[in-house]
Order: sequence, then C-alpha cells, then structure tokens
Amino acid sequence: MARVELIMPKMGESIMEATILKWSKKVGDFVAQDETILEIATDKVDSEIPSPFSGTIEEILYPENTVVAIGKVIAYISTQGEESAATSSINVVESEQPTSTVVEEITKPLVTQNIISETTKDDDRFYSPLVKNIAKEENISASELASISGTGSEGRVTKKDILSFVENKKSTTTASAPVIKSETIPLNSGSNVVAPSYTSGNNEIIEMDRMRKLIADHMVMSKHTSPHVTSFIEADVTNIVLWREKNKDEFQKKYGEKITYTPIFIEAIAKAIKDFPLINISVDGTKIIIKKNINIGMAAALPTGNLIVPVIKNADYLNLPGLTKSVNDLANRARQNKLKPEEIQDGTFTLTNVGTFGNVMGTPIINQPQVAIMAVGAIRKRPAVIETEQGDVIAIRHMMFLSMSYDHRVVDGFLGGSFLRRVGDYLEAFKGEDLK
Repeated sequence: MARVELIMPKMGESIMEATILKWSKKVGDFVAQDETILEIATDKVDSEIPSPFSGTIEEILYPENTVVAIGKVIAYISTQGEESAATSSINVVESEQPTSTVVEEITKPLVTQNIISETTKDDDRFYSPLVKNIAKEENISASELASISGTGSEGRVTKKDILSFVENKKSTTTASAPVIKSETIPLNSGSNVVAPSYTSGNNEIIEMDRMRKLIADHMVMSKHTSPHVTSFIEADVTNIVLWREKNKDEFQKKYGEKITYTPIFIEAIAKAIKDFPLINISVDGTKIIIKKNINIGMAAALPTGNLIVPVIKNADYLNLPGLTKSVNDLANRARQNKLKPEEIQDGTFTLTNVGTFGNVMGTPIINQPQVAIMAVGAIRKRPAVIETEQGDVIAIRHMMFLSMSYDHRVVDGFLGGSFLRRVGDYLEAFKGEDLK
C-alpha cells in the first residue's frame, strides 16, 4: 500500500485560497481515478475536483466550509503502490514511513457549478467567495443577503440567485433617480440582455455588469503597468484571400471545419515568435521571464457583448487544420459560456481582430502579464504598386493593416517593429495546400 497526499489545486494565477464546499467521499470510501472527490469555490469560479488517482480515503484534514490555501494538503489517500505509479504518474510514500512528503497539484479538467460556501457573521447559511464578492460590489447588506431565497443545494444562494436579487433591487429602487426603467440593449454579438438603466433629465445611465467592471479594472491596470507603444505595417494578403476562396469548401469537406483567416494569422504569429522569442515573455520586477511555450490567446465575443480571451496552447505544434479546429472549438464554446478555467489561462501573446467590426486598424491594450498584443484590421481591395521584372505595375490587391502594442519597458522599437514586419512577411508569403 502507498499513502499519497491530495493537494488543494491552483485555480488561476491570482487565486491564493479556496473554500471546500463539499466532500463527495468520506473516510473509508473508495474513489476511482477521475471521479469527483470534492467541490471547491473561489471568488471567480466554483468547481468539482476529480481525484488524480484511485484509492481509499484514509484521512480528511479539512471539513466542509473551510478556507484552505493553495498547495496545502487536504486529504490522504491509500493506494496500491504499483497502480498509483502507473496511473497518476506521481511519486508516492510507502505507508510504513511516519510521514508523507508528496506534493502534487490536481490538474484534471474542472467542471464549473453554481454552488456556495462560507458563512456571514449574521447568518447561519453558507456563501461562496463568488457570492460574497458580488454582494460586496453591489453593497448588499448581511440582512439582505439572508433574505434571498436560494435555489442551490440545501437552499444555498447561487450566483444566479444573487444577480437576480441585484437586478430586482435596482429595478424597484427610486431614491437614486427620478425614473428607473428596464430596456433591451442590443449587443455586438446580436443577442439582447435586459440591463437596468436610469434616466435623469436628458441622460440615460446604464449600470456596468460585473464582468465589464472586471474588464475595466484590468485595462486600467495594464495602462498603469506598461508604457504602451504601437507600431503599424500594411500587408498584401492577396495570396491568402484567393487561396481561401478557392479551397474553403474542399477544406470543410476534408477536415470538417470552416476555414477562417484567424488560424492563418495565428500560424504566422507562432512562426514569428520562434524568430523573435523575446516577444514571448513576461516581467517580474527587474526579471524577464522567457516563455518556452507559445500560447496564443484570441479575443472572442461573449453573448453579453463582453470579450474573453481563450488560449490556444502550444500553437507552434499545430498545423493549419489543427489550428482551425482549435480556433473554431474555443470560439464556439466561448459564445456558449462553456469554456473551462484552464482554457483562458497561461497565454503568452494575444491576437485581436478589429477587422470584424469593419475597422482598418486599432491600438489594443496589452493583456497582462504579457508584453505584446497584435490587432489585425479589415481586408480591403486597393490599388497597389507591384514590382515585376518588366517594371512596376499597378494592380488591385487585398491589403490589410496590422498593429501591435508592446511594453516599452522590455520591448524596444527595433524588436517590436521587426517582429511585426516578420508576421507581415509570413502572411504575404503564404502558400496553402491546393485542395482542388
């Protein structure tokens, strides 16, 4: 037999603790590998945690509704030594030894839920950090929180419950404005949401939703952190446009995916990062951290109209069909609010497509802790000068502007400009497989 430690998993770069909501197993129970062993909550997400190995629960160190720091041992599991080594690929300590020294983070996929935890001083119910954080931001008192009817397990208050309470509260409060009404606000994604709005004279005031507040804070923080410089180039992407028009139907038949321009852009960025690895970095004080993995984020619109940045991990290892599948999958699940926490983490470079809105160029804000972000504009037909052996000629070409904002603390104009130009060169030299 072997005795292994179960560790409180890390749920994101800024998360330092989590609350144990519920143990799905008790001492003496057998748990299979990948079976849910407990549920935890942070101020950003509530999740089910699968067991990284099979075995019997020997000891549970923290009861439910306890806040535990990331990396702490929360339970011990007895396993068969050989089986554990084979199935979980972690080191184990034999049970004869007095103590265990194994530390292993759980890295299995997470399933998000609206479950709650933690108590307030004036209430005997439990509230998750997520619910408490929303209550704090919306100035909800302890008595108001206690009055909310919960739809979760054992009558607990879920995220949906508290947001519904906030909306109803704003729609019935008249003290702050002469008139309060609820209007349908059309969003870029084409979907509609009901947002509380206030009228005062000739002005209408719409409350930010919680995610918009988080985005606003992140953008302000980025500007305070990094001195932004933006460079621009223009690229002739005629080869890409003609190849896609010719091969898009055959591409979908062969690979089962619709080909857009985004995976082609990402492929060029990944190649250029290999040429200029000092773009793929982050800053820690006076230290520069060079990232070995090329993880490219792509801005995607949510049904609410807000943006999220899912990340394609190890993009340089994927060919064009592989990138296309990843781009389509992440974009579709982003629109359905089905992204997992790990799919929006660990990006090293970000791409945003302002051409989607008909814009020809933009000056994007860096997605911290990265040091650069690229924007691609709308592709437009324009007359351009082409150099040939017989002399210069003017022809109609498909042209596109690319812009890149970068952190001038660590990326100077030579590096930033050279990298951006290299991406343009790869796009102009594109020669895709002819599928017809």
